[in-house]
Amino acid sequence: MIGGAILLRALGAVADVVYPPGCSACGAVAGAHRGLCGGCWSKIRFIERPYCDVLGLPFSHDLGSGILSAEAIANPPVFDRLRSVALHEGVARDLVHGLKYRDRTDLAPMMAGWMLRAGDGFVETADAIVPVPLHRLRMMSRKFNQAAELSRHLARLADRPLLAATLLRVKRTSQQVGLGQKAREENVRSAFSIAEGKQSDIFGRRIVLIDDVYTTGATVSAAAKVLKKAGAADVTVLTFARALSGPI
Repeated sequence: MIGGAILLRALGAVADVVYPPGCSACGAVAGAHRGLCGGCWSKIRFIERPYCDVLGLPFSHDLGSGILSAEAIANPPVFDRLRSVALHEGVARDLVHGLKYRDRTDLAPMMAGWMLRAGDGFVETADAIVPVPLHRLRMMSRKFNQAAELSRHLARLADRPLLAATLLRVKRTSQQVGLGQKAREENVRSAFSIAEGKQSDIFGRRIVLIDDVYTTGATVSAAAKVLKKAGAADVTVLTFARALSGPI
C-alpha cells in the first residue's frame, strides 16, 4: 500500500510536468489542479464576517455579534439564514457562468469546497442537502442541473445525505434573468412541490437548500416556503455567489 501511494505521487508529479495545473478561471499556470492563479484569486470578493446573521449581507464594519441588517428586520425571509461564498461579479460570476452555461462541471468540486467553508457550520450539522431543481423539460435541454452538481459534491465533502429527487419544480418557469423583483416572484409562484411520498424526507429535518446564485431571493424563497410547509425544522440557503443591489 505504501509503495502504491509513492508510485501514485510520482505519477502525479510527472503529470504535473507534462500537463501543468491551470487556473480554473483564466487558464494560466496555477499551483494546483482545480484551483485559481494568484491574480484571479485576488479579484474575488469573498463574503466574510462581519455580516447579517440572517441574510448574510456584508457589513462595512463590525457591529457586534448577532446584528441583523435593516432588510432582515423589515422583511424577514421564509428561510432561516442565507450564506454565500462571494459577490456575483468578475471571476466569481465567470465561474458561475462557466458551470451553468458552458458545461464546466469540472468547476463544481472546487466551488462546492468553498461553499462548505462559507456554510458557517450549518452544512455539517444539517440532516440533508437539497438542490433547487430544474423543470424536467429544461433538464432535458440542459442535460444537467448546476445546483444538483454543487449539491452532489457538497454532500460528499460534508458526508451529508443528498435529497436530489425530493423537491420538484412542477411549473415550467421563464428565465429569471432580466425580470424585476415582482416579476421574479410571480414567475416562481407555485413552481415547487414535494415529490409524492417524500414528505418524511423533510419533516422535522434541518435542510440546506443549494443554488448557484442569490439575486433577489425569489427562487429560493419559493422553494424554502414549500420545504417549511412540509415541516422542515430549519432551512439554510447556501449559494456560491450573491448579487447586491447597492454598495457594501
